[in-house]
Amino acid sequence: MARSPSEDEAAAIAAAVERFVAETAPAPAPGGQEQAVSPWQRAALLEGVDAKGTVEDREGGVRWLS
Repeated sequence: MARSPSEDEAAAIAAAVERFVAETAPAPAPGGQEQAVSPWQRAALLEGVDAKGTVEDREGGVRWLS
């Protein structure tokens, strides 16, 4: 009988499924962009914020990785 995955393994599986769904989702319908984007997402897009970027402190060291 197969064993159940650990909590870490289950979290990794869930994260992989979420990433797959996000990367393979169909493009939104044209003209519906304003309703499809939340105010937070719209602000991030206008400010050029990257979800996979790094934030550096004033001395040039990396303080946070997403």
